Amino acid sequence: MIVTLYGAYGRHLPGPVPVAELIRLLAAVGVDAPSVRSSVSRLKRRGLLVPARTAGGAAGYELSPDARRLLDDGDRRVHAEVPPRDEGWVLAVFSVPESERQKRHVLRSRLAGLGFGTAAPGVWIAPARLYEETRHTLRRLRLDGYVDFFRGEHLGFAPTAEAVARWWDLAAIAKEHEAFLDRHAHVLRAWERRADTPPEDAYRDYLLALDSWRRLPYTDPGLPARLLPADWPGVRSAAVFRALHERLRDAGAAFAGLEP
Repeated sequence: MIVTLYGAYGRHLPGPVPVAELIRLLAAVGVDAPSVRSSVSRLKRRGLLVPARTAGGAAGYELSPDARRLLDDGDRRVHAEVPPRDEGWVLAVFSVPESERQKRHVLRSRLAGLGFGTAAPGVWIAPARLYEETRHTLRRLRLDGYVDFFRGEHLGFAPTAEAVARWWDLAAIAKEHEAFLDRHAHVLRAWERRADTPPEDAYRDYLLALDSWRRLPYTDPGLPARLLPADWPGVRSAAVFRALHERLRDAGAAFAGLEP
C-alpha cells in the first residue's frame, strides 16, 4: 500500500513525505501506524525508500532512483490501453550454470512476475511491448548476462490461441479479474449515483482500487483480444479501473496534499 501511495500521489509531492504524513494517509485506508513503520523499514532495506529531511526539518522518506524507475515502468502497465495492440512477441531464452541455480530460480520467478508465459524449458514468452521493462528489471538484478532476447511471431504448428492457453493459465488470470470486479465494480456504481466527490472518500476508494489493480497487469500481460476466450473479464475490469481513476484520482489529490 505504501508503494501504491507513492505511485499515486507521494512521488508528486514537493520533497520527502514526512513519516507523520505517511501515517495519516495510510490510516485513511485502514493501515495502523506500527504497520506503516515496519513496512517503511522493509522498503528502506530493499533500497526503495531513502531517508530524507523535509524543508521544515521533519524526518521523511523519498523514492530511490530504482523505485522511480519501477513506478515509471509500472505506469505503462497500470494505464495501458485495453485491449492492447498486437505487436508480436518477445522471447527470453536463458541458461544458468548449475553452480548458480539460485539465480535460475530468481530469473524464473522474476519473468513470471513480469507476465511471461513458459513456451518451453528455458524459453519464456510475452507480448513484445514488455521488452523494455524486462530489460530494465533484469539489468537492475544483474541477471542480464544469462538471458538473450528475441522478437518474433508465432507460426505454428498449433493455432496461436491454443498455444497461448498452454503458455499462460488463462483460467487463473480470469479469476483475478473477476475478484477485482467483485471488490470494485459496486464501488464504481455507488460513485456513479453521487453528484459530489469528497476528497477523503475519493482518495480512499481510489487508493484501494489502485492497490488491487496494479498487480493485475503483471498477472495478465495484456494478450491480444483475438487470442482470448469470448467475454474475457479483463476488458470489464480495465473499464472499471479506468472509470474509477478518472472520477477519483484528481479529487483524492487534495486529501493527499496535492493540487488536483
